[in-house]
This record gives sequence, C-alpha cells and structure tokens, in this order.
Amino acid sequence: MQPLAPLFRRVATCLVAAVSVWLSPAARAADNAAAVSPAARVPEVANPAPAAPATVPPASVAPAPDSKGGHIENSVVKVFSTMRYPDLARPWTKQAPAEATGTGVVIEGKRILTNAHVVLYASQVQIQANQAGDKLSATVESIAPGIDLAVLKLDDESFFDTHAPLPRASKLPEIKDTVLAYGFPTGGNSLSITKGIVSRIEFMPYNFPVSGLRIQIDAAINPGNSGGPAIVGDQMIGIAFSHLGNADNIGYIIPTEEVELFLKAVASGQYHGKPAMFDDLQTLENDALRAFLKVDRSVQGIVVREPYGKEPDYPLKKWDIITRIGDTPIDDQGMIRLGANLRVRFQYLVQKIARDGKVPLTIVRHSQPLQIELPVPSDRPMLIPDLRGAYPSYFVFGPMVFSTATMQYVGAFSGNAGALNTLSFIQSPLLLRRTAAPAFPGEELVIVSSPFFPHKLAKGYSNPMSGVLKSVNGIPIKNLAHLVALLRDSKDEFLAFEFDTRGGETPVFRRQDALAATEDILSDNGVRAQGSADTLAVWNAKPAAP
Repeated sequence: MQPLAPLFRRVATCLVAAVSVWLSPAARAADNAAAVSPAARVPEVANPAPAAPATVPPASVAPAPDSKGGHIENSVVKVFSTMRYPDLARPWTKQAPAEATGTGVVIEGKRILTNAHVVLYASQVQIQANQAGDKLSATVESIAPGIDLAVLKLDDESFFDTHAPLPRASKLPEIKDTVLAYGFPTGGNSLSITKGIVSRIEFMPYNFPVSGLRIQIDAAINPGNSGGPAIVGDQMIGIAFSHLGNADNIGYIIPTEEVELFLKAVASGQYHGKPAMFDDLQTLENDALRAFLKVDRSVQGIVVREPYGKEPDYPLKKWDIITRIGDTPIDDQGMIRLGANLRVRFQYLVQKIARDGKVPLTIVRHSQPLQIELPVPSDRPMLIPDLRGAYPSYFVFGPMVFSTATMQYVGAFSGNAGALNTLSFIQSPLLLRRTAAPAFPGEELVIVSSPFFPHKLAKGYSNPMSGVLKSVNGIPIKNLAHLVALLRDSKDEFLAFEFDTRGGETPVFRRQDALAATEDILSDNGVRAQGSADTLAVWNAKPAAP
C-alpha cells in the first residue's frame, strides 16, 4: 500500500486554493455586497436575481396617520452601514470596508428598529429620513443575530420630535390580509412601497439554532428592504428580513410578536436569546411505529428520537411521546392549532409559556401518561460556534497562524464541492463534527487558519491550512488558550504538531527556532500583534505552578 502523504499533499493544496478563494477579502466583499438580504444566514432562502418589484408609488397608497398626525412614511428611514467583516483567512486583520444599505423604522423610546444583518460588523452607521437631505449618525444599542433584530440610537435625538414611532399590531395578521412593505430596495433612492397579501405563517428556523415565527408575504422584498415595516391597516405587523431565491414575490417578515420578545429582553438587560427545545423528534404518523410504541389511535403527539440532554435525570427519554405542551394538544405531525385556520410547530409555544427556564409537557412513556418540566435553555453550545458579531481569536507561532473553527469559517466551504470533498476525504472534524456539541466544557477545534508564512522553517512541509490540530508532542489540545499555554510553558527542544486528519504530515519545529523567528515573521508580513487580546493575555501570564 502506498503512503498517503503524497496524495494528501495534492488534496491539501486543493483545499488551500479553495479556502483562499472563498475566504479572500475580494470574495467575501462580493458576498457582502448583498448583505442587506440575509439569505446566506437563513438556510431556506437564497438571493434571487434582481427582479422588477411590483412597486406601488407612495402617492397612490393612502398613508395612515400616526399618533402625531404624520404618516407611516415619516417613520421609515434608510440605514447606511460601513461594514468591517472579519478576514477569516487572515484573522489578525479585517476585510476592506464594504458599504451596505437597509431600512429601519422608528419605535418607542427614541429608537430605530432594523435587522441585525444590516448593521452587523458596522464601523459606521447613519440613517436618513424619507425625503430628508441629511444623514444622522447612529450607534447599535442592542443586536441579536440569531433572530436578526437590532436597535439603533441616534446621537441627535431631536430627530424623534418630528418622527413618531410606528404603532405595532398586538396580534398576528390573518391569511389574505392586505399588506404594504415599506423600504429602500435597490433600484432607486426614494421610499418604495410594495403591495401584497399575507400568504403563510409558520414557526421556522432563522439563524441556527434560533427558530421563530415567520410571516410570508407576496409583496416584493429585495435587497435594501431589510428592516422595513410591513403594514396591515395602520399598524406594523413585522419587519422585512429576507426573500426566497428563484421565486417570484416570496418575501419574509419577522412578526411583531418576535419583536416584542426581543425588546422586552433588551429592556431587562443584555439579550441572551430565546428559550428553545433542542431534542431530536419524529412524527407519529406511521402505523408500525405506533404499534412498536404500543399506543392506540387515541394517543397523538410527537416522538422523541434522541433527547437533547444526556444526563440520567434529563426529563425526556428516547421513544417518549409528547402529547401536550402546557394545555395545548399536539398532533401526530408535531403541530398545534392557533385559531381556526392556522397550524404551527408546537415548539412555538415554548417562548410563550416557559417559566424559569422550563416548560410543562405531557408525555406518554411505556403507554403511561406523565407530567414533566423540561429545561428550555436560551442557547445551544456548539463545538463550531457562530461569531455573532465578534472577531476570531488567533495566535501566531513561527510560520503558523492558529485560530478556532467558527460557523463562518466552515460556512465558506458550503458552495464549494471540491473543498467539501477534500474535507470528507481527509475526515476532517470541520465536516464530521460540524453540528456537534462540545465533548467537554471549553472544547474548541483549533485550526491553522492561514497558509504558512514564508519562512525556511516550513521547508518541505505541506500547507496545513484548515487542518484541525489534534496534539502537540502527544498532548491533546483542548482549545486555543490551552495551546497557547502549552507553547508558553514547554521546555521541549522540538515541537511536533499532529493534525486530526486521515494521512497528512506532522510538522516538527525546534522550539527556540520558532520563538526566534516569530518576531521577524510578524514584521515581514505586517502583522501588528502576535495574537488577539485573549490569547496574548494567556501568553504573557506567568506559567502555572508545577
């Protein structure tokens, strides 16, 4: 059998090329040009080719007066953002500034509501009122990328003296209600109003792992509409946030019910997310499954395929049937009824009836009914987490740049079949453990995020970019901080970096040579700091006592 190293060199070279393209500032900037439509952040949707929206000129729509005698148009603003996204292949720097626009709406408390993706990573935010000639500086007060909502504050609050908050509906709209979508989509500079109906209301995923109510409308929504209000009658029923690619006039809005939950949470302090169930479930529609579980037709509900909690006292067990959430019955597809004409996934009620982090459920276990209280955490720990507006940590040691695997880094491979095939071939944890929870508290996947810096120390080694570090001198690496501390405290003459891949190489460096070369490498490549603030704090700390 031939050694795998030569073959691994070829696939590693392919992977480096693919990642370099997909993570390059130019490529990311091209993706970010459509940042006002968060299709890449919502699995169900994708950016369509620009279409001619069915725009209703503002003059042809009877404007609804607000409480100060103004009009809805007076409460809608255009949002201008200058984004500095992370450069995931060069984590010591940021991408070049990218300009994006969206829409916002005035709400109570002298604030403006918009989408998180309109202002995420914004180094500068400005707003401009409809028919106004000047822009006003704004700052992001609160942001929740998971549910895609953000609140802005203005430096000059006198703006709100003449721009009233838009009243919000206290209940969900009805299917077929006429809806008007206000915003500033591409194709012009003035306010656009599109008209349609409410087509569908569902409880669906937003940005993993967050789910929420989502309203589908057929009023045209295009890049730039994000954050703009959707109006039924004279009240806002939600704000636009996305559209379905390769389809005509299928847009999505975040309903005011989700907005209220977000605003209530930020009013009480920092937003920590929504309570949710993360258990794996399956329907109870199959007759053989029903017979296997020994339940007759009188039992309806959803089956627990795999409980989220692994501890022995976790309330749900495999093959439990969840029949009620609170007092609401669940059908065999896991749905509940909201009124006469609306069915949604039963998990929708978690955010409404959870108390003290728990939700009451009725289950059937071994044919017997039971009442339980299920923990519903507001976050799901992920081995490969979302950056959520933060910048990646990194540390430079010799010719290698170490960072942590993030959802954004791995997501760069999603549209590249060659890179995915390579990750599969080398059995990379970036693919095999993409949606896994940490195996222990604090576990991270430490990766080499960048190609080798040019230096003689790397002579003869294949490029380890995107490799997941398994161990150093046989010591398993728990996380990036652990790696930095290990490199700081090591007294070994040589350091062997073993990667968690099929085949490949194990680069070995003289420790003192790598230490001595690091400063020159940083200087030669214009890297201002050897690491991010968190890793430098570990590097500069005193070694742990033996």
